[in-house]
Amino acid sequence: MSLSASADNIVGENQNINDGGNMCLELALEGERLCKAGDCRAGVAFFQAAIRAGTDDLRTLSAIFSQLGNAYFYLGDYNKAMQYHSHDLTLARTMGDKLGEAKSSGNLGNTLKVMGKFDEAMICCKRHLEISRELNDKLSEGRALYNLGNVYHAKGKHIGRVGQQDPGEFPEDVKACLLQAVQYYEENLALMRELNDTAAQGRACGNLGNTYYLLGDFKQAIKYHQERLKIAREFGDKAAERRANSNLGNSHIFLGEFETAAEHYKRTLVLAQELGDRAVEAQAYYSLGNTYTLLRDYPTAIDYHIRHLIIAQQLMDRVGEGRACWSLGNAHSAMGNHEKALYFATKHLEISKELGDPLGQATAQMNVSDLRKALGLPAGELSPDSEQLVASFTHPSPGLRRYRVRRESMEQLQLIKLTPDAKGKTPAPSSLTMNNANTASETKLDHCDDEDSFFDLLSRFQSERMDDQRCSLALPADNKENTAPVVNSATLNNAGEAQDDLLDLIVGMQSKRMDEQRVALPHLPGLCPPQSSAPDEGFLEMLMRCQGARLEDQRSSLPEEPTAPASAGTTVPDEDFFSLIMRLQSGRMEDQRATVPTTLK
Repeated sequence: MSLSASADNIVGENQNINDGGNMCLELALEGERLCKAGDCRAGVAFFQAAIRAGTDDLRTLSAIFSQLGNAYFYLGDYNKAMQYHSHDLTLARTMGDKLGEAKSSGNLGNTLKVMGKFDEAMICCKRHLEISRELNDKLSEGRALYNLGNVYHAKGKHIGRVGQQDPGEFPEDVKACLLQAVQYYEENLALMRELNDTAAQGRACGNLGNTYYLLGDFKQAIKYHQERLKIAREFGDKAAERRANSNLGNSHIFLGEFETAAEHYKRTLVLAQELGDRAVEAQAYYSLGNTYTLLRDYPTAIDYHIRHLIIAQQLMDRVGEGRACWSLGNAHSAMGNHEKALYFATKHLEISKELGDPLGQATAQMNVSDLRKALGLPAGELSPDSEQLVASFTHPSPGLRRYRVRRESMEQLQLIKLTPDAKGKTPAPSSLTMNNANTASETKLDHCDDEDSFFDLLSRFQSERMDDQRCSLALPADNKENTAPVVNSATLNNAGEAQDDLLDLIVGMQSKRMDEQRVALPHLPGLCPPQSSAPDEGFLEMLMRCQGARLEDQRSSLPEEPTAPASAGTTVPDEDFFSLIMRLQSGRMEDQRATVPTTLK
């Protein structure tokens, strides 16, 4: 029987038990244990069972929502993760729990970032930062700064993927996001240094290196990646050490320091093999093959590309297999082995057609045609689509740059030629464009003036309507002009009654409005109203045991018998003490006696 089924059975067998809160807590604790053990799917089943059991403890329910949101996040179900983190945020605000609101805002921001909702994620993360600073919680503030840096970094990368720019060639909006990410990462790094949190410093340095890499500042990127590498070695974190070496290799490539880059890629390869990560091992082979191609050491480059090709085939990675064939074709062509180059170029063409990659197909077709000509073979007929693609890449239009294999991630170096293409300068705006812009501005101003006039007119009419609806509490005056009204007692009484009725009416209306504005606790899954029934016998027995223990603790023991003689230390015997009490009590009783009244004659 699965854990999910067993959790459902537990709830089913105990659904008549009155202490649902205890059952909810026990199920939630088991779900937390399973999530910590790495079995998030089974943990989710127990958390859902805890919600079905229900509880009226808002803090317990908030913790369940938070854990459930995190579990769904790790399972990749981001919609449900966002749903439960939103429930957690609602409960935290209801309870006035500022720290809980900060944590739930941070969790919700991270989830929205992964979903690509960057602007909403920024709002949540900034709220997390605001509350953390308000509470002077440095650790929470550090997490908020780190999360904000991640959101801006992810947004910049997302916008930058629209084109195929190299690092440092992004538009201004992308650079603005990346610079904002740098600011938050640097604030996080300074705070972590203040708190002596070395592990958090390593994470900040790694992200700063990646961001500076995208900005094209490769020296700064190398500086932070070296610091990241040092901290990773200090903690024995081989995965972080592998990433730092890979990132250092990428940065040195763009500085033209190919030998240094090759050393870092070799270290990346060794660490990937130690970690047993075949995909990363293949990436290291690919990067080394490209680096030795740049060094014009083609035999070594071919050796690494063949190793990459073997792993790509084993992992059934057709994209990687196509890249390997392309690189092998280029390397063999550079060595003059046109027959082998033609074989790999043909394989690249087949894979590109299979994947529906028009750019790869056009490039492979051009390589095949050139190699067939070099071998004295007929070029072969091209399909109309291929001819159009080849023509577009041979004679590119101003808006289409010649295709180059570009690096798409921090882990994969995908470049054969690093010679930058000629960048077309942006033409200056013509006079016609400027005139159109001025005309648009004037039209916009006229439109704004029309809107202002319209709103002024609307305000005047609305104010008159409000004045018409005002009610006066003044007494009715006489119809005669310039004469005081005749006021008698009956008139005053009627006016007072009218005012009382009006005030009663106003109070009634205002009370209804206040009732309408009352905030009801939102309906949340697992929230049970507190039970108004009498406590059960089990609770009373537990209460009696606790109170009995308290009574026993408060009992006083009798004094021990004296070991000395009876005459020693005693001035008044016990008999005389009781005799004194009896005399005093009898005197009080005599005072309280009532005499029988004498009869009147």
